[in-house]
Amino acid sequence: MAGPLRVRWLGRVPYREALALQQALFTHGAGDHLLLLEHPHVFTHGPRADLATNLRVEPASVGAELVGVKRGGDVTYHGPGQLVGYPIVGVPNSLGAGDHVCAIQRLVVGVLQDLGVADVGCLDDYPGVWVGVSGPNPRKICAIGVRLAHGRTMHGFALNVQTDLRYMREYIVPCGIGDKPVTSLAEEGVDVPMEYVVDLVATRAAATWGDGSVDRQDVAWKQRPEDLAPFSRGEGPGAVVRSAGDHGVPTLQRAATRLAQAGVSEGLAIATRKPDWLRPKVVHDRDVLALKQTVRGHGLVTVCEEAGCPNLSECWKDRTATFMVLGERCTRACGFCLVDTRRPAPPAADEPARVAAAAVEMGLRHAVLTMVARDDLPDGGMGHVAACVTAIRDALPGTTVETLISDAHGDADALGVLFDVRPDVLNHNMETVARLQRAVRPSAGYARSLGVLAAAKAAGLTVKSGFMVGLGETPAEVEGLLADLAAVGADIVTVGQYLRPTSHHLPVARWVEPAEFAAWAATGEALGIGHVEASPLTRSSYHAREAAASVMPVAVR
Repeated sequence: MAGPLRVRWLGRVPYREALALQQALFTHGAGDHLLLLEHPHVFTHGPRADLATNLRVEPASVGAELVGVKRGGDVTYHGPGQLVGYPIVGVPNSLGAGDHVCAIQRLVVGVLQDLGVADVGCLDDYPGVWVGVSGPNPRKICAIGVRLAHGRTMHGFALNVQTDLRYMREYIVPCGIGDKPVTSLAEEGVDVPMEYVVDLVATRAAATWGDGSVDRQDVAWKQRPEDLAPFSRGEGPGAVVRSAGDHGVPTLQRAATRLAQAGVSEGLAIATRKPDWLRPKVVHDRDVLALKQTVRGHGLVTVCEEAGCPNLSECWKDRTATFMVLGERCTRACGFCLVDTRRPAPPAADEPARVAAAAVEMGLRHAVLTMVARDDLPDGGMGHVAACVTAIRDALPGTTVETLISDAHGDADALGVLFDVRPDVLNHNMETVARLQRAVRPSAGYARSLGVLAAAKAAGLTVKSGFMVGLGETPAEVEGLLADLAAVGADIVTVGQYLRPTSHHLPVARWVEPAEFAAWAATGEALGIGHVEASPLTRSSYHAREAAASVMPVAVR
């Protein structure tokens, strides 16, 4: 039986990132998905496109990318003000791509009629949706291009809402059709916000795909420059405004405002007593103290210590430890994190050797390498992490290595440097549900993080992610996030209670009961995730070795 249509409004997403996410849903996903988004300026083309004739400018000269894709059609433009929809849904191959194209055409025609657009429909021999179809001057308002293989679809439609039409009128011959003009809702006199069009599309899509119900989740509608860390604003390190005496912690007011805009206006006071299940019994015996001395002796930092992880003793006794490489200063300013955000120092060239030496002395069976975001480095620090992986393997061939990384701004080449050394587990945390992304980690992105995980899965790696609860998310949103992680092929997921580091950070909305974690673990594994580690005190590296062993091929364990 078909499940709900999982509709995701993702905001403005670079084309290559959305393509990685599409490909993962197409290859690994189950159920029906509809991704709705805008792209920065980009020209795309199918394999049979006539670029010499239909691409009239050098894309970079007009601030656009050029990306080749496996779909039908010629050169197409995507950009701000254009609603792009990617239905990744089940369609029997026996029906053919034409039936799917017709379904999309009917959906878009219905939406345009809902908006009061008259004389709208389709033209024989010309895919897409047109305005003025009964008159002498039909105008294309929506392009359609799809791929159907193995009973699933990808790519979709691009509806011009408030699009800059110069990109289609002057810079390309859109879809290779040179004798018919393009238009937009705005040009046709329909002035509506993008949000309204998205709602209409989502409603009609539910009647087209899935079982008629919708799992709808949206990222923040608008991301303002002041929400972002200085690197994401292009200003370089050290420029972000800070509160007096807060040692690099972002101002609470700004973070709280973003949280309120996401619908979370209340939280627990930082002095609120934690329930018993959040009060671990930490035992630092002689062995643990000796391991601490080993770490200090090599001039290293473990997240286990820096974050005050309640599971330190248990993990270290299991010979699992998490090293933070690339320094202790981050180029981003997330609302939940205590890491310093002053200007970072250059990476230490000898750090890979020191990490490997510490791993040997600690006798680690599973080493986790995590990192601060290093947007100041051309490769986001991926080369340095890769060097640490190689050094540990050379020193301890039997030890599994897990990397917990930043998104490297979605740079496929940078990520590829790390993927090439094939860490045993590639971990990148989602941190929170779609709605709360802008409040919790404004320099990152929901689609980008899913795209990083999707790219790792496509590279054949064991993929892991994690997120916090207790920030104001709903149970339905947690299930939706688990469904998205399952759909991109995540093998391991961790879920834990958010704990507020200081009064300058986002408040805890509620303490989540242990039974809820158990239920989410069962839900995630029922959705197809190989192992879900979920409890109030779970952190990214909790039971990391056991989780990895449970999903890796036997030959790799």
